[in-house]
Parts: sequence; C-alpha cells; structure tokens
Amino acid sequence: MSDLQRMEIFDCIAAVARPIHDFGDEFMSDEATAAVGLRAGFSPGRGFYCRGRFGVLGEASVEVVQAVQGFLGPRLVAGGWLAGRPVMPAGEAAGWYARALWTWGHAHIPAEVDVEHFNRLAQQLIDAADADALPLFAGWRAQPCPADDPVGAAMQRIHVLREHRGACHLAAVRLCGLSAREAMVINLGVGQATHYGWPEPHPVAETPTAETLTTRWQRAEHLTDELQAPLYATLSGRHRTEFARLVGALTASPTP
Repeated sequence: MSDLQRMEIFDCIAAVARPIHDFGDEFMSDEATAAVGLRAGFSPGRGFYCRGRFGVLGEASVEVVQAVQGFLGPRLVAGGWLAGRPVMPAGEAAGWYARALWTWGHAHIPAEVDVEHFNRLAQQLIDAADADALPLFAGWRAQPCPADDPVGAAMQRIHVLREHRGACHLAAVRLCGLSAREAMVINLGVGQATHYGWPEPHPVAETPTAETLTTRWQRAEHLTDELQAPLYATLSGRHRTEFARLVGALTASPTP
C-alpha cells in the first residue's frame, strides 16, 4: 500500500468517524426512539435501549453483554438488560430496535441524499469487515436490512458501521492498557462518564498518571483507525471521496 493510498484511506476514516458516531448518538438519545420502545411494550428507562441494541447477541448473561459492549457502566447495562428481558426475546427486541432505526432515518436523513449510492458503498465496507473479536458488530451485520426501504436501510447501515468502529475502539483501548472507564473519562469527561453509568469516575487530570493515560488513549484512537483501514482500502480513492461526501450530507442536519 503506497503512502498516498494510506493517506487517502485515513483521511476518509477521519472524515466519517465523528459524523457516524454523533448521528448514532442522536438516534439513541432521541425521545422518538424511546417512544418506539414504549409502543413495543417496554417501560420507560434503559430496557429498550439495552435489550434492543444488544439483542443481536441472543439470550446472553449480563456479564457477557457488559463484556461485549464495554463502554457503558455495568449497573446501567445490568439494569436495562434485566428490565427488558421479561418484555420479549432478545432477537425480537433487536428487530424492534431496527424498526426504530428505520423510522428515525426517515425523519432525519435529508431527502436529497443519494441513499442508494450510500447503501452500495456502505455495504461494500460492511461486507469487507473481519468480524473476529467484534461480536456486537457481527450481530448487527447479520440483522436483515429492509430491501424495499433504502432510507431505513441507510440508517441501519450507519448503525452497523458505528458498531464496527465502537468494537474496534474497545479492543484498541484495552490493548493500549486503558480500562473502558478511563477511556470514557478521557474522551468525554467526568460528567458524561457518570451519565453513561460509571459510578464516581475520577478526573484523569487529577491522577499522577494523567499524561500517560491520555497518551494511551491517543494511541488507541490511532489503532482504531488502523483496524478500520482494511475496510476503506476496498473502496477506490474516488469512492472514498464519494462516501465521505455522502456521510456528510446524510448526517448534516438532524431534524429537531
């Protein structure tokens, strides 16, 4: 792989990683998404989120779900997973979560975006991924995409690509010697780490190893890009440019 080609690949990854992550965050935190869970029979709270998002893992134990997803605090995951368990089987919950993705996509993906072309390029990336050690990504890749709903399918593919980067990042964080809690505090701060279920996270800046931990997190970010590079190497330079443009257009302005 030439230096120029590598630069093109990592430029594309840098261009799409944050928009894909943030668009997924918008979906996950939206009251409209929670409303789908209420219609499905879930009570208010984290039950639909945990049972729906992690339902692709099947009827796993709390400990397994926590180990697979990593970045959310154990109490948040345990509470949500156990609260959602009596409502419906895991696979059915994942199906409801997929329907929530489709619905949200129709409300937030701009009408002028060429979602058909996005779907072709995104599916090429998804198909190229090696899912070894990435079970949450593998579960969502196996979740059927609607063949007759290109907008809904585009939103689901955004979610699948987000799960790929998240799973790669969890592996990279651990390989670089960080705990998931430390990574959350470094990346988001104490307040957000608390919001995501980590009890009493200490500010990294106040620890004697703050500089070392921050350096490890930066290394994990670079390693995450490296783990994603084989996917983007399957696109031509022109298609990488088109994909980055489509991601930017698709995620540009979520409708309030």
